[in-house]
Amino acid sequence: MTTTVSPGHCARFRALTHDTHDVLDKRIMAYSPFSGRERYAAFLKVQYCFHRDVAALFDNTSLNTLLPGLKERGRFAAVAQDLKDLGQALPEPEMPPVFGEQIDLPTAIGWLYVEEGSNLGGAILFKMAGKLDLSADFGARHLAPHPEGRAPSWRAFMQQLDAIELDDKEQQRANNGAEAAFTQVLSYVERYCPIS
Repeated sequence: MTTTVSPGHCARFRALTHDTHDVLDKRIMAYSPFSGRERYAAFLKVQYCFHRDVAALFDNTSLNTLLPGLKERGRFAAVAQDLKDLGQALPEPEMPPVFGEQIDLPTAIGWLYVEEGSNLGGAILFKMAGKLDLSADFGARHLAPHPEGRAPSWRAFMQQLDAIELDDKEQQRANNGAEAAFTQVLSYVERYCPIS
């Protein structure tokens, strides 16, 4: 992979994952995770598992070269602290993290698109968390905006992502990664946020 301009990854990911993303959003909101702190804590467990899956990506040297500033974007520690703020034990996922020492970069790019996109969408969730007396200092750290602001941070990330050149096979792995990320989050929602 090289970093010559090849725009369109983010638009492609958005189109390919639209249906899965829509199902996930509706399923999360059906649980009403901001109707009380107990339900919010269950939502935090979903977030913890997902951010645990991708935590290794933020320390990866190759990804940080392709996406400068990536290391500072990681939110796993913030989610863990949010759970501790609410007196919750950290969940013990049944499976090891998706990414360990061996990282396929195109697949990782798809997962990072989903992870960073969730921060952009976190603006509404952050306001809803405020109604539960949660904030960037207590219980909702992982939903707090990037210091540069959500929209500028997302635009900068999209520009970096779109500047990565992928061949056809790499592009397919990246596409599969984005779809797999949404599917994985949905599986965590089903586990931790059951609807009776």
